[in-house]
Amino acid sequence: MMIRMPKEAQEILEKLNAHGYEAYIVGGCVRDSLLEKEPEDWDITTSAKPEEVKSVFGRTIDTGIQHGTVTIMRGKTGYEVTTYRIDGEYEDGRHPKTVEFTSNLKEDLKRRDFTINAMAYSPREGLIDIFGGVRDLQAGTIRCVGTAADRFTEDALRILRAIRFCAQLGFKIEENTWHSIKAIGPNLARVSKERVQAELTKLLVSSHPDYIKMVFSCSLESCISPGFARLIPDKIFINPKLPPLKYLRWASLLKDQSPQEAAQILKELKMDNDTMDKVKLLVKMCPLPIGLTPAQIRRAMSQMPDELFDSLLLLKRSLITCQETAAESENIQTADTIPDKTLSPLQELDQIQRTVREIRLRGDCTNLKMLAVTGNDLITHGMKPGKQLGETLKNLLNLVLEHPELNQKETLLTILKQERGGAQ
Repeated sequence: MMIRMPKEAQEILEKLNAHGYEAYIVGGCVRDSLLEKEPEDWDITTSAKPEEVKSVFGRTIDTGIQHGTVTIMRGKTGYEVTTYRIDGEYEDGRHPKTVEFTSNLKEDLKRRDFTINAMAYSPREGLIDIFGGVRDLQAGTIRCVGTAADRFTEDALRILRAIRFCAQLGFKIEENTWHSIKAIGPNLARVSKERVQAELTKLLVSSHPDYIKMVFSCSLESCISPGFARLIPDKIFINPKLPPLKYLRWASLLKDQSPQEAAQILKELKMDNDTMDKVKLLVKMCPLPIGLTPAQIRRAMSQMPDELFDSLLLLKRSLITCQETAAESENIQTADTIPDKTLSPLQELDQIQRTVREIRLRGDCTNLKMLAVTGNDLITHGMKPGKQLGETLKNLLNLVLEHPELNQKETLLTILKQERGGAQ
């Protein structure tokens, strides 16, 4: 079995070998290569101690020297090289209190979380698979290395990682591993919210985002956050065809919450402000009708950046699809419930998207940046800076949202002059 790796990674292995040390690529890059996926990172494990690695390569970065990791840069790509190690006691349910370096590859591999992540490879020796990683890859199974209870007790984040790998790979969790998740799940409350959120995000942007329901199946929701625990799993539907954008998948998960509730859940999980703001706006706008006239659509477009408006339409489409699928499964004739409607919800959405394309093609103004006059223009024509200036710009924007043909500088200044004259 041969794995193709970047020549830089192979050169690092060969250089360590030439100095008398063992060296292998390890973990996720081996797993992904065997699955014919492109690895994100190429991690290397070696019998060389950190100071020996530094001596071999000269220029390195101490990215995790206390745990035996140094990074070797090749161009703009960093390759983490970590000494074989045995982890000491995990006192906080997340990190080992001590690490002990070893010259035994098996000791290093047996400390890892799942069999599919505990394989190593080198061109010289081929694949090292002590714990049946290939077997579990072929069976589509997530199984802990050794005793599942020990692995999860050491690091409770592995509980979410197991579910996340299921979602990313479309795998199932082996029975003993599943029972241990349910038994040791409460330990997840000890893990930092940032790390929990990162795992949930990776799960949500995966090809099986609905696997988030597994969190509820093993009663982990209360260990994640109070707000998250209030979500209703039966109402969760995340269309896997939605673009895997962080804010869009989170908005899809939280679509049944109020904007304030959605923001609170994300705040509890230490989400970044940009994502929080986008999710809050999408959750607010999603249940609201857009309307079918160009003016109504321009007005909706004016409330968010173009990318976010496109995401809103995608989110609306996914919800309509979900509702129609549910109606079909219950043999509900949705058309009969709205007898006066000439267009179905999907047809309405198609019409909106066609109108959006026309609006953009014409270059209709949909935001203050596209308005033909600026604050400086108004100041030049006698208006003082301040709140009134901002209100005037908003009023002019509202005008051209209804009448895009008026978005000309001289036209708008003339209208403003007439209004001010009339006010006097």
